[in-house]
Amino acid sequence: MPQPTFLNRQALYLRPDPARVIVRPFKPATEPRDLNPTDKTRANHIVDRVLALGSDACADQLADVLENFLGRHRNLLETFEARADVMEEVLAAHGSFSKVQRQLIGAYFLSEYSFEASALFNPSIVPHPDQSGAPEGGLRFILSLRAIGEGHVSSLTFRAGTIAGDGSLTVDPTARLASSPRVSRRVSAPDGDHIELTFNPEEELSERVIFPVTEAQSNGIEDARFVEFSDEGRKTYYATYTAYSGRAIRSELIATHDFRSFWLSPLRGTAAQNKGMALFPRKIGGKHAMIARQDNENLYLIYSDDLHTWDGGQAILKPEFPWEFVQIGNCGSPIELDEGWLLLTHGVGPVRKYSIGAALLDKHDPSRVLARSREPLLRPEPSEREGYVPNVVYTCGAMRHNDQIILPYAVSDTFSNFATIKIAALMQAMKS
Repeated sequence: MPQPTFLNRQALYLRPDPARVIVRPFKPATEPRDLNPTDKTRANHIVDRVLALGSDACADQLADVLENFLGRHRNLLETFEARADVMEEVLAAHGSFSKVQRQLIGAYFLSEYSFEASALFNPSIVPHPDQSGAPEGGLRFILSLRAIGEGHVSSLTFRAGTIAGDGSLTVDPTARLASSPRVSRRVSAPDGDHIELTFNPEEELSERVIFPVTEAQSNGIEDARFVEFSDEGRKTYYATYTAYSGRAIRSELIATHDFRSFWLSPLRGTAAQNKGMALFPRKIGGKHAMIARQDNENLYLIYSDDLHTWDGGQAILKPEFPWEFVQIGNCGSPIELDEGWLLLTHGVGPVRKYSIGAALLDKHDPSRVLARSREPLLRPEPSEREGYVPNVVYTCGAMRHNDQIILPYAVSDTFSNFATIKIAALMQAMKS
């Protein structure tokens, strides 16, 4: 079937780069509370071997480590020391240490991780909070992406780019380095840990990688759906995402104002036990509103007085057309148009083929479906069918700019690209 005339695929391919690495704790020596007796014994053996080196040999070994790794990371000595601080329970049994010894010990309990070696996909897009330097009639934007590395562990990474006055798109060059944030605050609660993460000001946006930091996220931070949320003139960037522990999933929420400091917290309620939640960009009737899929098949509209508690809901969209008979889900937060709320959806059809469609919801009562695409807006082209998961196109959020929708999308769970959609032509096609 031919591509709709109102959709234009771009050629801005964002592909995974295995050369981009962060450092993370190396097991068996993770935080002491995670060590079993065998791990603690091994950790102590490593410390003993370092301490058995003479001071000159220890300094030479640290110099060799720095020669190998210093150009690949920021503030590497500080990172080594911070790792040694976390290991304090193990180190305490060995007496005092010189600064060089502590730094070298920290190095032994870290490893490099190529966080996007396998995939860079499932993007979402929002306006950049800093529009300085934006072209006349254009816009700066931030793109979030899901990155996958060794062991299929997902993390969250970012890019910046520009929409020109004529609607053309560019993506800024990616920084050579990559960094993880520090945990600046941790609050334990019955529903799980609430975490504040902070990046250093000198780190570029594309350097910033949010890697799992809690047990609930330990196997992945998946599919962040970012939205610019407005409430009485105040803008906050929220994203719902799936936390995966390796055994269970749940929905969690990110909040940020500047994409440098992030607050991560669990979502509560029956609707938060599944994945694929997407927040409306403003309150409706004085309540927060969310699109969710708590039954793995249909799309629900949920209201809440509390941004963090989501229960119940009303089914508003069910599989109707052959390309979505298996299931439907949202493809990011609804986009406000003059005609109503544009909700991008994904449908799963024969041979588990994923396509992207759309529905138009009433602006005042989003439970009312005004129109719906009978055929997909975007389906895998022959050149887009091969990858980590074949036959998939997917997005976690698009954005309106002037008369078009900017749609970043993933190809076969491997890399990402962009498409643009003319709004007027899409409305006409949906009505007909």
